[in-house]
Amino acid sequence: MVVILDYGAGNLASVLRAVEYLGHAAMITADPDILRRAERVIFPGVGAAGETMRHLRQAGLDRVLAEDIFAAGKPLLGICIGIQVIFARSEEDDATCLGFLPGEVRRFPREGGLKVPQIGWNQVRFVRPHPLFAGIEDDSEFYFVNSYYPVPAEPEHVLATTEYGVTFTSVVGCRNLVATQFHLEKSGRVGLKMLDNFCRWQPE
Repeated sequence: MVVILDYGAGNLASVLRAVEYLGHAAMITADPDILRRAERVIFPGVGAAGETMRHLRQAGLDRVLAEDIFAAGKPLLGICIGIQVIFARSEEDDATCLGFLPGEVRRFPREGGLKVPQIGWNQVRFVRPHPLFAGIEDDSEFYFVNSYYPVPAEPEHVLATTEYGVTFTSVVGCRNLVATQFHLEKSGRVGLKMLDNFCRWQPE
């Protein structure tokens, strides 16, 4: 069973429909006990870092994610805000985040007429191989909606990068954790393929 984390954000239903379309059993929940029993967890959605972390802490979901999912070695996928709050800190709301990976999240610079947020399709360049990328060509395009981007402190956590005014990290990975800045559920065939790869992934 793929469990999709409900933390009060939008866009969860579209992730559920995509996972079910791929033939995987899935559900949306905020119940800590169900999350603890999950085989794998997806942390998707849209929203601000401060509000997301406030909701997670109030519901005790930050501890469940840290102790019962990430530390327990269960496959965990972050999408959009789900990649940003896994780092230590975000410039958005000056938020202290989950801290699963060292690093921070920064706002795109506005120099040179760069439109913020980035909205639309952009290329993703693979930096190192990962099962998440199986069957997907390098430089494939995925759909982004973001004003902020992750800056990992450890280069080995960077799986892919994208250009938007700066070269930024668009996919990270560490042990049983992978996360994408782009929306897999909105990225057509390649997004569905990557989502399916996660649903079948067995971390070593």
